[in-house]
Amino acid sequence: MAKIKIQQVKSSIKCPKVQKATLVSLGLKKLNAIVEHEATPQILGMVENVKHLVKVID
Repeated sequence: MAKIKIQQVKSSIKCPKVQKATLVSLGLKKLNAIVEHEATPQILGMVENVKHLVKVID
């Protein structure tokens, strides 16, 4: 399965708790942090929910 890199580009300070929890579950705790995950439907769904806070690096 393909791997994707996800980078947090915006702060989650004024975001709802659900979006903050999604970032933590993706492994993003700091601004400009980069994590690598398998491109499963679950991960892609989480990225879609916080797409305004993250950037997918190919």
